Amino acid sequence: MGSTVLALSIAEVPEGRQRTPYLAVGCEDQTVRIVSLDPESTLETISLQALTAPPSAICIADMLDAGINKTQPTTFVNIGLQNGVLLRTVLDPVNGQLTDTRTRFLGTRPIRLLRVNIQRNPAILALSSRSWLNYTYQNFMHFTPLIFDSLDYAWSFSAELCQEGLIGISGNLLRIFQIPKLGTKLKQDSIPLSYTPRKFIPHPHNGLLYLIEGDHRVMGEEAAAKQLQELRASGKAVDEEMVSLAPEHFGRPKAPAGTWASCIRIIDPVDAQTVSVVHLDNNEAAFSIAIVPFSAKNNELHLVVGTSQDTFLAPRSCTSGFLRTYRFIDDGRGLELLHKTETNDVPLAIMAFQGKLIAGVGKALRLYDMGKKKLLRKVENKNFGSAIVTLNTQGSRIIVGDMQESVFFAAYKAPENRLLVFADDTQPRWITATTMLDYNTVVAGDRFGNVFVNRLDAKISDQIDDDPTGAGVMHEKGVLFGAPHKTAMLAHFHVGDVVTAVHKVSLVAGGREILLYTCLHGTIGILVPFVSKEDVDLLTTLEQHMRTEQLSLVGRDHLAWRGYYVPVKAVVDGDLCESFAKLPANKQSTIAGELDRTVGEVLKKLEQLRVTASGF
Repeated sequence: MGSTVLALSIAEVPEGRQRTPYLAVGCEDQTVRIVSLDPESTLETISLQALTAPPSAICIADMLDAGINKTQPTTFVNIGLQNGVLLRTVLDPVNGQLTDTRTRFLGTRPIRLLRVNIQRNPAILALSSRSWLNYTYQNFMHFTPLIFDSLDYAWSFSAELCQEGLIGISGNLLRIFQIPKLGTKLKQDSIPLSYTPRKFIPHPHNGLLYLIEGDHRVMGEEAAAKQLQELRASGKAVDEEMVSLAPEHFGRPKAPAGTWASCIRIIDPVDAQTVSVVHLDNNEAAFSIAIVPFSAKNNELHLVVGTSQDTFLAPRSCTSGFLRTYRFIDDGRGLELLHKTETNDVPLAIMAFQGKLIAGVGKALRLYDMGKKKLLRKVENKNFGSAIVTLNTQGSRIIVGDMQESVFFAAYKAPENRLLVFADDTQPRWITATTMLDYNTVVAGDRFGNVFVNRLDAKISDQIDDDPTGAGVMHEKGVLFGAPHKTAMLAHFHVGDVVTAVHKVSLVAGGREILLYTCLHGTIGILVPFVSKEDVDLLTTLEQHMRTEQLSLVGRDHLAWRGYYVPVKAVVDGDLCESFAKLPANKQSTIAGELDRTVGEVLKKLEQLRVTASGF
């Protein structure tokens, strides 16, 4: 071999043959050699693959992947490296050449590869700092992490109570387990709540979640008990069996419009348990929540909850709004009410801002500071369209999402104590969620299932920042009955569901940031930014071909659907492009030829974009 042998693998003997034709040998010189086992050319090196690190394990397996071959299994050589990277390459059964290499980072430890059977089909278990399972589901290859203890070794296991299981060693523990369901990308655990969850926020230090819940036309526990007591006192008959029915199965007592049941709940997400619950009385309902480090209290963290009393939804009205300020006790596992600050409207959005609290109270944007008996209003701006529903901030800039009038750019000028709106959108939008991509760019979702990106011109942004008092903005003439400057729309896409949240996150360790959005009907989606013009051209052309080949089940035109309210702009439909793997082989070859690529190269590019961004 010319170098120390670190790993060996031999494939299973094909049906109808007496021996397997190839042996894979991993050497210390960072190479993998395919060696012939044919009697006429035994141990002759046929092909060689260079690696980026010494191999720690090799596993040859025949698995079906319809993206490569729709009729028969493909021989894969899986190579685990000592730096935690897995290489999967295709072994040609005729000439023994290695082609179509794909890589994936699995963990920090050297990889161990094991061939197992899952639901009577061959699969590969890859063990690193996390355990991964490579299997075939619905004729396509999947690579999924196991939410389980880190395993040192594993193997197939079959017993009377566990027909198709796995047995593994984790430290000094022996574990027997099975894979109950294939094809699931996400694991979800449910935590029972009293009412509909509205918003939650994580604590920056202790890892707990603070959640507000609320239901309309429902009586709270205290209000229901009080009404029952009044009925009994007046001598009216009460059906005790009906009253004692479990609310999680039969629901809570119904009430007229304007009646609310609400609470603040502290949750430990690791143990999936409720730590504490604070019920709101006097028909108050919670609508917003924020953790604020008040500079007046030496940056001590406080929980502020925006509530309102006797709230009606349409038309929106309330007897009074409140900003409840709580102090954390018992390391955040309990709350102590400091004071309630009365407002004249419903505070739908609040957040921390430069050691103070910024709040959207109805149509007004207000800045509050901590006081002894209540929060002190420092400055406000009442020039918003309908109601402020979202707030984001960076530096002295505040991004305000209005319920009906899209996104506003505002700035706080401390020397003059002013909140100034200097830019807005050219068209009205019913905003539900916003987040900042950078200092000048915002992404938002609306009630009609659209996601869009707006950007402010960099020159205007610098001009606003260079004006310390904001006098220049105040004396500029408004455009189209609005702010003096307008944002430009960079991208627009119709996702078909009401967007409830959008965040800029990184799902893969060391990976690039993406946009993660969630929707009302349970959709979780990601938007991945392209990094090269070549990728944009390739995927855009592929999408155009797929629109003609992959027609909708209901006959709807794809371009019209993705541009349902506003024409789609600068976004490629990844779900449509992924269906390229399901096309017949002749259509795949035709489309790949139009793209000046092979079918394998197109599939590899799609997988690379998906894996590097989401890990799936």
